[in-house]
Amino acid sequence: MKTEKIMNGDLILAIIIRNTDWEEELNFVSSEEDYQQVGIWGYNKGEKLASHIHLFKPREVLRTQEVVFVKDGRIRADIYTENEDFLKSVELGKGDTIILLNGGHGYEILEDGTKVLEVKNGPYVGEDDDRKRI
Repeated sequence: MKTEKIMNGDLILAIIIRNTDWEEELNFVSSEEDYQQVGIWGYNKGEKLASHIHLFKPREVLRTQEVVFVKDGRIRADIYTENEDFLKSVELGKGDTIILLNGGHGYEILEDGTKVLEVKNGPYVGEDDDRKRI
């Protein structure tokens, strides 16, 4: 699977899935240890995936991780290390996704009419307890 990883030493800060990275079947891009389990699907008409219910299982979540999908338009994601140092910027366009696992981030909208889907693990603990502004 082709994905771009933004690293700080051995620590994965972000994973980028470009609109062109999709492959056949189910492919997970996050690890089993990450708080966000992100997989991408590539199936043909008629394929069936088994129906299921997710069970209640206690989990300890120590950090918020975020997934951002660009439906339309373009954004720039600025990536920061755990020490709040700017590391790099990456542009994301229509159909691109970024998974933010560690470090910090900020965004700039680059086109009018940009539409983004954001998914984070919960429960939400409130702005003051969830984040620190850089």
